[in-house]
Amino acid sequence: MAAIHAEAFAGPHDTPWSEAAFAGLLEQAGVFAREAPDGFILMRAVADEAEILTLAVRPSARRRGLGARLVGEGVLAAAARGAVRVLLEVAEDNAPARALYARAGFGEAGRRPDYYAGADGARRDALLLALDLTVALP
Repeated sequence: MAAIHAEAFAGPHDTPWSEAAFAGLLEQAGVFAREAPDGFILMRAVADEAEILTLAVRPSARRRGLGARLVGEGVLAAAARGAVRVLLEVAEDNAPARALYARAGFGEAGRRPDYYAGADGARRDALLLALDLTVALP
């Protein structure tokens, strides 16, 4: 996961997660992943809410539907764990990710000023997005 994350988050504003960070997260209760050879989604489900912790797709595999498939699989897995709402944060300037989540039915639910600190020291706002599974899933 760390290798894919490093490829997916290799920009000047990005801070890829380490193997230790992934190992620590995967040891926590409620954390689960859906994986493919070129990408993965890491989520946490607690009580009736789930959170997308990160979604990573290798640049060479983008724009082929893998991100959408992983989001869909993650949302279904969260619902199976009892979640009725899925949340995530996305950088305000990440237009491709925002479009992907909008197509999946996520809507803006808030803003976190200066949430992301990039490797270059720049701070960026995060948009808090939410998906109501009582409406989105039959």
